[in-house]
Amino acid sequence: MKYLLQIWDIAKREMWILYKNRIYGFCMVVFPLAILIFFTTLLDAGVPKDMPIGVVDEDCSSTSRALVRRLDAFENSRVVAHYPTVAEARHAIQSNDIYAFLYIPKDMSAKLLAGRQPMISYYYSQTSLAAGSLLMRDLKTISTLGSAAVGQATMSAKGFTDQQIQTFLQPISIDSHQIANPWSNYNYYLSTVFIPGIMMLFMFLLSAYSLGMELKFGSGREWLAKADGNIFVAILGKYLIQTLVFLLIIFFYEFYIYHVLQFPRQGSIAMIVLLCLLQVFASIGFGIFAFGLMPSLRMSMSICSLWAVLSFSLAGSAFPIMAMDAPIQSVSWLFPLRHYYMLYQITVFNGFPLIDAWFHLVALVAFTLLPWFVVRKVKNAMLTYVYIP
Repeated sequence: MKYLLQIWDIAKREMWILYKNRIYGFCMVVFPLAILIFFTTLLDAGVPKDMPIGVVDEDCSSTSRALVRRLDAFENSRVVAHYPTVAEARHAIQSNDIYAFLYIPKDMSAKLLAGRQPMISYYYSQTSLAAGSLLMRDLKTISTLGSAAVGQATMSAKGFTDQQIQTFLQPISIDSHQIANPWSNYNYYLSTVFIPGIMMLFMFLLSAYSLGMELKFGSGREWLAKADGNIFVAILGKYLIQTLVFLLIIFFYEFYIYHVLQFPRQGSIAMIVLLCLLQVFASIGFGIFAFGLMPSLRMSMSICSLWAVLSFSLAGSAFPIMAMDAPIQSVSWLFPLRHYYMLYQITVFNGFPLIDAWFHLVALVAFTLLPWFVVRKVKNAMLTYVYIP
């Protein structure tokens, strides 16, 4: 009971600190909610649509115009300009007016009908990876459809049946299945890692910032005195309110994406709650650990910032970890966001049992327990260290 009263006494002290210092309110509530709304509305369409492309049509035939109309009908592509030369179309790409263009050479239709296999070209910019990849797929598809349409007309004129024409033009039928995300929705697999990652960034920083401010203003002794020098009680009381606020924000985030936006999930609500708890505890634990390693406001927050930023590259959402070099694959295990993302993918998104992700569960628990190894150093810093700007 004594310890509980001390924890509550320290928690009341922290509430007053949070009230006086507005940076806590912005970093714990305002900025996370703004990031949540920003990313989910930015990717609301799921995939980019009606991306601008151009056409260089030197053939000016009914066949070439039909190709352009079909290309413009695709969901991802929108023909916004016709250019007289390839040089002008290329300049438009370099000026970011269009992402790609289709080049149809002169006498394409005549060569097609004569069976002389004309060549059409398409150019696309990979400066934007998503736009370039999606438009490349549309341009490649329209090129294939153009040759197939001429082949179908020729074979039909020669008396082939529809079944014979279909077998000749597409001898192998492809049955494609996109597991778990058949919509190819960017919002479903980017927002679910970017938003938690940014929230973990705020948790990292505020955890180190809270201890650094005690050291900066020389209030560490007062803080420890309320716990009778027990650093474990002092830590629990100090981060109790922050933990509760972050949990409320994370739970609101989960409610918003699953019940309002209807993100797909196969896992249970209990698994989502467990993942939220591990996310908050592991993030705060890492922030305390960073300050324990470097008992300095500036250095500890720098470590947290670096670790959080690198987490986005090494989480495996944008580029697969197994495709990276072996040393980088090993380093990726040192980032909490990587384990959060794997737990989410395995147990929530795909609905597999928790035992399949036991290693990532243990890793997040380990991050939660990291402060155990540095609390003595944190206490020593509060009692003996002199703040150096």
